[in-house]
Amino acid sequence: MERKEFLTRGFGSLLSLSAIMPLMAACSGTEVDPAATSTSGSSTASGSTNGSSSSDCTVTSTETEGPFPTKVPANFVRKDIRDGRTGIPMTMNITIKNANASCAALAGALVDVWHCDKDGYYSEYGGTGMQSANFTTVDFLRGRQVTDANGAVGFTTIFPGWYPGRAPHIHVHIYNSAGKSLLVTQIAFPYASANTVYTTGQSYGYTKGAQDTLNERDNVFSDGFTTELATVSGSVSGGYTLTHTIVVKA
Repeated sequence: MERKEFLTRGFGSLLSLSAIMPLMAACSGTEVDPAATSTSGSSTASGSTNGSSSSDCTVTSTETEGPFPTKVPANFVRKDIRDGRTGIPMTMNITIKNANASCAALAGALVDVWHCDKDGYYSEYGGTGMQSANFTTVDFLRGRQVTDANGAVGFTTIFPGWYPGRAPHIHVHIYNSAGKSLLVTQIAFPYASANTVYTTGQSYGYTKGAQDTLNERDNVFSDGFTTELATVSGSVSGGYTLTHTIVVKA
């Protein structure tokens, strides 16, 4: 439903976007930490604290897989998921916690991730009205890892781009060690970090400008994204690190 919904019914909201852009710009000062918009040094935009303790252990929100899920996830057991895709480097550190065990780390879980490239395109799909660019023969920016004793996995990737109607995001599907699905969710980005990349990262190929949809106005995140917001640190010149904890019931 994800991209189809935004592309088929999103034009009305896009037509009205020009009318609200001045208001959005006027409000941006309350949404952006100026210290996090520098491209010359390190900066950090903090995200959710969910999963940090047994008293802060809400199961992470469930979201749609979207129209572009990985077709055969087991084929992509790899840490570096770039597969030749260019963009600002990003290290992605995800920790899985178990709400049924007082938020203890969940070892042995399968963690699948996938996201669009800097231009907003997904691999394995294309040549249709939902995505005109045809990438059906490639499989960039998709990967699988198994959590270690600390419930952690890591991926080497790029800072994702955006496409109309969606805030920047990363898809995650988590299974237990037996292959049972535990949670499908998405990771949201702090606006400050994303805005810095999209407005100052032209030399790295981010040429579309600022995202057209904030987390608060995204149809997927509009019901709340407090458990899905990552912490992102780094800079355009030095690359970024995304850190996020996802809580499941296992």
